[in-house]
Amino acid sequence: MGPSADNGSHGLRHAGDDAFQLTVDYLKQEVVEPLRGLGRFLYMGIAGSFFLAFGLLLILLGVLRLLQTETGTALNGDWSWVPYAVVVVLGLAVIAVAALRIQAGPGQRKLPEVIARRESREIEAQEGAS
Repeated sequence: MGPSADNGSHGLRHAGDDAFQLTVDYLKQEVVEPLRGLGRFLYMGIAGSFFLAFGLLLILLGVLRLLQTETGTALNGDWSWVPYAVVVVLGLAVIAVAALRIQAGPGQRKLPEVIARRESREIEAQEGAS
């Protein structure tokens, strides 16, 4: 009788270990792996925006040098501020385009479809209630 009772408690302990391992595996799958994916996503997004900003800065600096050197004497003396003003306006235009694109993201394009779907469901619900 002793060995069978010992075998039953061992089976119960083994089942508990299996349940614990199953819980640990589930948490890894549902918590840790998505967080790793989020970390990669954020890393690539931050690196991409840094390099994009650096590239735009170099382009604006190139435009400034182009205006300063290639306009000859037209933008010298009292007009020496014009190349800087042009570059500032171009930089503000880039910022404005970026801000408009952020505001008119994918959600804004889908909004009319969502509203139309909601209205059609409301109409169907009213017809069904009548």
